[in-house]
Amino acid sequence: MSADRKLVRAEHNSGVIWKSARWLQMASGAVLFLLTIEAAVAADQSASGESITQSSALVLDGKVKHPQRLSVDALRKLPAERVEVSFQTGRGIEKSSYTGVLLWTLLGEAGGIDDSAKAAELRHTISITGRDGYIVVISTGEIAPDFGGKAAMIAYERDGEELGDKGLRVVMPGDKHGGRYVRDVVEIEVK
Repeated sequence: MSADRKLVRAEHNSGVIWKSARWLQMASGAVLFLLTIEAAVAADQSASGESITQSSALVLDGKVKHPQRLSVDALRKLPAERVEVSFQTGRGIEKSSYTGVLLWTLLGEAGGIDDSAKAAELRHTISITGRDGYIVVISTGEIAPDFGGKAAMIAYERDGEELGDKGLRVVMPGDKHGGRYVRDVVEIEVK
């Protein structure tokens, strides 16, 4: 191979190396930018989570006529129900008394299901989310008084004591296990 060809090949290789280094520098910058954005989003979500905790607000939205943000004080002004429940847990049978507002009553407070179709109360689901991201879904027909009539409730007291820092809790009387007893409820969405 001639000296000229070796020089051309060396220049070509150094160009490839330079281009690779430049690409690596740009990719590193993009990764750093994305990590900065992710950190900012996480901080924003954390801050909004703190404000929900401080206000103890429950968001009721989705296919309801009047979406709401309800505090524990607002829930206490609604008709209260008290239920005695027992259900199986990993540590044995739990027996408690809960006081709160029936889920069907809360839907009524929000103007009811936003669907004018016949038997709309049978066609929708309710997604209930805890602060930790745990989600349970029930059907509106299950709690509608003229159909399932289950006394599902959003409780603010257990055994006569405020739930306080534990947050609001979904209570599903009649369930054999406590898997649908969502703790620290932050959102109820009708779909």
